[in-house]
Amino acid sequence: MEAIATVMIMLIISTVSFTSLASGLSSNYYDHTCPHVDSIVSSAVHKATTNDKTVPAALLRMHFHDCFIRGCDASVLLESKGKNKAEKDGPPNISLHAFYVIDNAKKAVEAVCPGVVSCADIVALAARDAVTLSGGPTWEVPKGRKDGRISKATETRQLPAPTFNISQLQQSFSQRGLSLEDLVALSGGHTLGFAHCSSFQNRIHKFSTKQSIDPSMNPSFANSLRKICPSHNNVRNAGSPLDSSSSCFDNAYFKQLLQGKSIFSSDQALLTHPHTKALVSKFAHSQEEFNRAFVTSMIKMSSIVNGGGGEIRLDCKFVR
Repeated sequence: MEAIATVMIMLIISTVSFTSLASGLSSNYYDHTCPHVDSIVSSAVHKATTNDKTVPAALLRMHFHDCFIRGCDASVLLESKGKNKAEKDGPPNISLHAFYVIDNAKKAVEAVCPGVVSCADIVALAARDAVTLSGGPTWEVPKGRKDGRISKATETRQLPAPTFNISQLQQSFSQRGLSLEDLVALSGGHTLGFAHCSSFQNRIHKFSTKQSIDPSMNPSFANSLRKICPSHNNVRNAGSPLDSSSSCFDNAYFKQLLQGKSIFSSDQALLTHPHTKALVSKFAHSQEEFNRAFVTSMIKMSSIVNGGGGEIRLDCKFVR
């Protein structure tokens, strides 16, 4: 497993500069200024999850979508204003939800430690709690991120698409300083959540000129998806859980992937490269190995920050 970077890595993605500053973040960052921040955020996530079982998957996806655009700067939380359409209104983010959980956590933190904790740190903490509350591992979240002031819907096209092949996935992750092991481990986050029909229609209808269904899919599994998502599906929010235990953080995603029961093309793509295929097999056979790799990769991903500075927002939806 790769160690977290201890040196500055500068990468240019479109016009956005990213820096991995693991050394600039610390799990002890708020020890003196807001020592109870972890428990305050955990309480907000726990309360929301008790009322809505889809919250953990939403928070984990939110963190990923935040970090992959301008680094982990909470730019995904900003509202569109005037002529500027923000990230949350970009096509890949329309289905993001549970923003209220972050808002509630921020209000609770502000009541105890006003103007101290960034929204970006709250998103990172909430993602960790989402995994832990779903039966997954826990870890010390490095803190000290700043909140970004820029959010553009046009930049969401940089997010890895569910139709990506292995070359596209590798390029997307490597641009952010993430390895093939990070790619496979973080893809394991698909053990939580739900996919809308539109994100996997390409695999079950008109896959090619010769085949209607992706031949890499288990035929009975593909047929079950076709019943849920017919070619002229008009049912809003129709779709499928990402694995057989979609509210539990486990390694079922990898087991099903090996059985031809993955949802996205990008999932199946992990079996088309020798190294990633070997990792899928390893994680399918060991929950412990998956947990260990996932924690390492989550810490690494959540340490990607924008090198352009930032602020501590008082309201996560608006810049100061």
